[in-house]
Amino acid sequence: MISGFLAKKGPMTNVYTADGKRIAVTTCVVKPMTVTQLKNTEKDGYTAVQVAFGTRKRLDQATSKKIAKLKLDIVPQKFQEFKLTGDVAPEVGSQITVDSIFTVGESVKAVGVTKGHGFAGVIKRYGFRRQPVSGGQSDRVRAPGAIGAQTPGKVIKGKKMPGHYGNIVKSVSGLKIIAINPEKNELQISGAIPGHLNTWVTIYKN
Repeated sequence: MISGFLAKKGPMTNVYTADGKRIAVTTCVVKPMTVTQLKNTEKDGYTAVQVAFGTRKRLDQATSKKIAKLKLDIVPQKFQEFKLTGDVAPEVGSQITVDSIFTVGESVKAVGVTKGHGFAGVIKRYGFRRQPVSGGQSDRVRAPGAIGAQTPGKVIKGKKMPGHYGNIVKSVSGLKIIAINPEKNELQISGAIPGHLNTWVTIYKN
């Protein structure tokens, strides 16, 4: 089949395992994805499966022509490609469900865009400790302090400084599938995954 699945991040909760251990899980909405194109080595130079996910009100001209050519009754938000893991490729127009990709207990990786925190200082951004409040200073408690020697006389690239925090693509590996509910289109993954509520997250096989 394919190497991953697209999910919409939901709220976190906790569940109990068979041995009575409580673990934190993230509940994701995983609706079936529609196959829109099959990439092959002869024409495209690689093999992949393109799927459509999400919904929106209006389509651009190129996407509208593509959907009309495939005769699909969907208004997708975006398209994404996944690697083909098996020898048998799905048919164009068919739907792929989450239970055909993952199994309970399988190790997965989640990729998403983290929450944006705007411009942040070094304490919030990197976990610096604040400076002593005694000694007469009044406005340097949360400052980073010295940033280097006189030589080379410049700020070294990669120095931990205040700046834009969050809103980056982040990958979290070592997660595990806890439960799959095909009837409710729900998937429970152990631990936290990046992103806001109702944002799209790509779940890959580890």
